[in-house]
Amino acid sequence: MCGIVGLFLKDKALEPQLGALLSQMLVKLTERGPDSAGIAIYGSAEPGRAKITVQSPSPSRDFPKLGSELGEKIGALVTVTVKSTHAVIDVPEAKAQEAREAIPELRPDARVMGAGESVEIYKEVGLPKDVVQRFGIEKMSGRHGIGHTRMATESAVTTLGAHPFSTGPDQCLVHNGSLSNHNNLRRELKREGMKFETENDTEVAAAYLSSKIAQGQGLGEALESGLRDLDGFYTFVVGTKDGFAVVRDPIACKPAVMAETDQYVAFGSEYSALANLPGIENAKVWEPEPSTVYVWEH
Repeated sequence: MCGIVGLFLKDKALEPQLGALLSQMLVKLTERGPDSAGIAIYGSAEPGRAKITVQSPSPSRDFPKLGSELGEKIGALVTVTVKSTHAVIDVPEAKAQEAREAIPELRPDARVMGAGESVEIYKEVGLPKDVVQRFGIEKMSGRHGIGHTRMATESAVTTLGAHPFSTGPDQCLVHNGSLSNHNNLRRELKREGMKFETENDTEVAAAYLSSKIAQGQGLGEALESGLRDLDGFYTFVVGTKDGFAVVRDPIACKPAVMAETDQYVAFGSEYSALANLPGIENAKVWEPEPSTVYVWEH
């Protein structure tokens, strides 16, 4: 099953409502996946700064002194904002990679959920309504975001197994479906230097796109390549710093619906996820075509 959502805002006046709108969209799909949930929020980027979202099973132990210790380690100003089991670490952009590499050394049990100039990723085991309340997603603002509620079929119910998966700067992916050649792709990507935290096929899909983008392809081109290289049935919603994209495999057996107005573009596994969006009664609503890449960018 699983349920996925995406919301790309064209109207800046809606940006303070992004978290609230995306949260209600995800909660509507609870029955499609009640074991874990996650959301990626793309907010404003501060010039010269970067964000690293980390998760810890022991936040009271790992987070209180992390900012000072990490700052001393990399020789830069570091701030840490704690949100339940997650923390958003703000570092100078020039020190972002050094900070990311230092985190496992300082906090071996902490895991990086995602990093970039604008993205924050929150995911945990539990119902969507509990996950969004836990992290205060409804109060967050931003330009666009994607979300996922999971029914585990190919791996264990864990925080790391929840979506979104992020394998590149400001890039993340949510997935409904199953890939049949992910093990072969994982081995190929490891030879390219990609690292994996889980056995989840969605992480392989995310890494595949990261690899193609690192080779110089644009997001749309990378997804077109995926239509040739990825076997299985799937619907992807992908977030980047400047926008988001949707693609379905050639069979397109997983449900999907989109809506577009002058204010936003929205995606949901079911129309119920879109039904309460502002102005939905006047939206262009359609089912995305098989083997067709849809991309919107700011």
